Amino acid sequence: MMKCIASDMDGTLLSSTQKISTENKDAILKAQAMGIEVIVATGRSYQEAIPAIKDAGLSCPVICVNGAEVRSAEGEIVAQTPIPIQQAKEAARKLIEHEAYFEVYTDKGTFTNDAAKSVSIILDVIVSANPDVNYDLAIKVAETRVTQGLITEVDDYDKLFTGGEYQIYKLLAFSFDRDKLGAAKTALEQIDGIVASSSGHENLEITSRDAQKGLALEAFVKEKGISLADTMAIGDNFNDVSMFKMAGRSVAMGNAPEAIKALCDVTTLTNEESGVAKAIWGVLE
Repeated sequence: MMKCIASDMDGTLLSSTQKISTENKDAILKAQAMGIEVIVATGRSYQEAIPAIKDAGLSCPVICVNGAEVRSAEGEIVAQTPIPIQQAKEAARKLIEHEAYFEVYTDKGTFTNDAAKSVSIILDVIVSANPDVNYDLAIKVAETRVTQGLITEVDDYDKLFTGGEYQIYKLLAFSFDRDKLGAAKTALEQIDGIVASSSGHENLEITSRDAQKGLALEAFVKEKGISLADTMAIGDNFNDVSMFKMAGRSVAMGNAPEAIKALCDVTTLTNEESGVAKAIWGVLE
């Protein structure tokens, strides 16, 4: 039986309405009651991840921002892996050169220099992870990111990269022009110490090379005295690959791209069908 279960959020644990289903909740609670560690692993900041977890009545540790920050079940920061400031500045410069809009995730919140585009970002994540979602509903969900203060608008990003006040966790870049986004990724690959993954059709997630879900999961289970062989990872996209490679059992969501399914040991149901619950029950029986 598995001793640790790690689950992605968007397109995995969450439905298109950004909720954790009753089926997923019940399966997680059963696993926890059996002494299994359950950890959420997401590209979201803690502030954007925790509401859905709390709304479902769950409590669990969270790997945030693709591994740049790890929080305990009580919300305490237990690990941080920021991008070195010079690499962050260089990555930002290259994104600007390739005309890619981006947001900056820090230890003091997430920042945008264009609030309207920030809505487009989360809308892309929702629609990419849930192709059949009601578009009007998706827009309303995306807009709450701004209205609830989960992202802060600034005139420019200069203050984030100077003075040492902020630790830079991630740059989330976005472009509808696939050629420009591809060129930006190629340019970013020339910067030592960072990696660029993706959680949607039109985005890039730039973090420290040492800030990956898989590495954070490895450190988490080691601290708990659990073997990676006894760990299951569930996800739907390319920023979950590092977890899949680490875990003894890798599970792709039914809504995942075929390339992701090919990397995993098994495929479960879609996020709309509570595929996380099916995957969990499968290792509890």
